[in-house]
Amino acid sequence: MKNPEQYKRLIRFIYSMVLLSLEIGFYGYIWLNYYNKMMDTPYNRTGNWLMIAVYGILLFVFNMVYGGFKIGYFQTANIIYSQMLSSVCANIMIYLQITLLTKHFQLLMPLVAVTGIEFIIILLWSFSFNRIYRVLYPPRRVVLIYGDRPVKSLMGKLNTRMDRFIIGELAHISLGLETLREKIELYDGVIICDVPSQLRNMILKYCYGKSIRVYITPKISDILIKSSESLHLFDTPLLLSRNTGLSFEQRIIKRAMDIVLSVLTLIVLSPVFLITAFFIKLNDGGPVLFHQARCTKDGRIFNIYKFRSMVVDAEKEGKSIPATNHDSRITPIGNFIRKLRIDELPQLFNILKGDMSIVGPRPERIEHVEKYTKEIPEFEYRLKVKGGLTGYAQVHGKYNTSAYDKLKLDLMYIQNYSLLLDLEIIFKTIKILFLRESTEGFADMNSAVNATKDSFVAVDSNKVERHP
Repeated sequence: MKNPEQYKRLIRFIYSMVLLSLEIGFYGYIWLNYYNKMMDTPYNRTGNWLMIAVYGILLFVFNMVYGGFKIGYFQTANIIYSQMLSSVCANIMIYLQITLLTKHFQLLMPLVAVTGIEFIIILLWSFSFNRIYRVLYPPRRVVLIYGDRPVKSLMGKLNTRMDRFIIGELAHISLGLETLREKIELYDGVIICDVPSQLRNMILKYCYGKSIRVYITPKISDILIKSSESLHLFDTPLLLSRNTGLSFEQRIIKRAMDIVLSVLTLIVLSPVFLITAFFIKLNDGGPVLFHQARCTKDGRIFNIYKFRSMVVDAEKEGKSIPATNHDSRITPIGNFIRKLRIDELPQLFNILKGDMSIVGPRPERIEHVEKYTKEIPEFEYRLKVKGGLTGYAQVHGKYNTSAYDKLKLDLMYIQNYSLLLDLEIIFKTIKILFLRESTEGFADMNSAVNATKDSFVAVDSNKVERHP
């Protein structure tokens, strides 16, 4: 195929539409032959088409949120998981609609059968199509151009995605611009990691002129500029970066959503609160809750509440010790509630009090804010908004993502805030609940202790406990 790159979007679209059509077809069969007959007055042709169209829209929206259509972007297992989760969410929503239309809770088995069939279709179709896609679009051979900072961490991450990248060569900027240009010509793409702005601009312009693909690890200033507003007051374009965090209107809407969602969640999950508290108390007789001092908007300090998941006095002498993959301080019930994030639920009371928001940067401990800010002055930018129960860095990062990378993710959220982005993050939080890598701890105690010494290693301090 000559220049297959130009057909990539079309191939993804065809893949998505075939999969959606198969899923919609099976739902349509169940609707026409079972649920429609449960209506007081069954729908005619137009009503049936509308019900089937609604289901298709739900599938499409959830797949867009969870990344079910991102063939080549996510790995195969992630694509399949995203599509299955989208199918489950769409089926739950359509069952609620069916219940409202028929005015009764209908038998679930037909919809469960549809879900099972959809799972089989997703597995077969995704595995086969991904094989074809990998043949058509093999991994790109790239040259990694780097500056004075070590690239070992980035190399480790790139090597986990050898389905997309093959690092053909490392090139330090000391080689000079002309030599770098010669090397760039030999590869399918370029990865630029922490290169001084002046040289980076020259490399970017050269690659643009040659139509060579470029991947860049962004600087803080890149994130700020990316979210700028274009102004055309005269014939010289301007970019406006307001740098004020959320506007007054955004804060009002966000607070209203926080109150409504936290109250509803507390009501729905009240049995979970009672059961969790019972088993924590039964395990060792210690306190059910613990609290820690954290920093939120403008550096204000508050006490965050959580279910206790570690032994009492897990932090001896008040020293912060990050959790490891097999930490002996974690209790059996604590291990369970941490995996499902149940230990975080008492923070809903912090949200009602106004200390936190549902979505925002994770609030850090005071000592961590001081430590990170000393090494990364821009770290305090995270304090332009309230801390959150979940956030952009939580759905796109990991437990052991570096503090600098988490800062950049949090700034992407702050600079691009919208109500739709909040809703997207809430739905994506459901997805990461069952992804092991999102809760991946430090490999051992040595690496955990080193993390407290290195400000460029993130410590999610809600995983280490001190009791009142």
